[in-house]
Amino acid sequence: MTLVIGVDSSTQSTKVLLVDAQDGTVVASRSAAHPTGTEVDPRAWLQALDTAAADLLPRASAIAVAGQQHGMVALDAAGDPVRDALLWNDIRSASAATALIEEMGGPQACADAIGSVLVASFTATKLRWLRDHEPERAGRVASVLLPHDYVSRHLAAPGTDAFTDRGDASGTGYFATSRGRWRPDLAALALGHDVALPRV
Repeated sequence: MTLVIGVDSSTQSTKVLLVDAQDGTVVASRSAAHPTGTEVDPRAWLQALDTAAADLLPRASAIAVAGQQHGMVALDAAGDPVRDALLWNDIRSASAATALIEEMGGPQACADAIGSVLVASFTATKLRWLRDHEPERAGRVASVLLPHDYVSRHLAAPGTDAFTDRGDASGTGYFATSRGRWRPDLAALALGHDVALPRV
């Protein structure tokens, strides 16, 4: 029997299913809660994953990860969080969304650049909020991941570069969906300096 794992790292919890790849039978199911709120220490997601998946991981031949979109996981040069992650449902960056849309040339220019018009849930708006309200922390940001990417990196082999997928990237506000590539200039516009972004 070939077993595979599906991980869902949502806003509320990490859920892990161990499944028979041949017929879809659920062999085991585990979950662990996440802290509540709209900003969360991303290391709590890793603790929840380790708790939920500990006895299941050695049994699986493959792993797939799904996770909440848009959240800002801002990391320093050592790969450690510079602050708690701002989640998709944190709307403190609404005015930052308005400012960035204007700086990009208005709603149509924004949509042309990234395939969407920014709202407070987008990662770019949270980076702008960080720049404007926590400049010392913003200055330490070397790379930006999404919650899904942060969890996936934890599961990957040591030394693996951070990675994401097009679906998650499309919710950042600095990914050109029509071209399928990052717009690092827009990430820099939001934060005020260049940052490393995960491989797509």
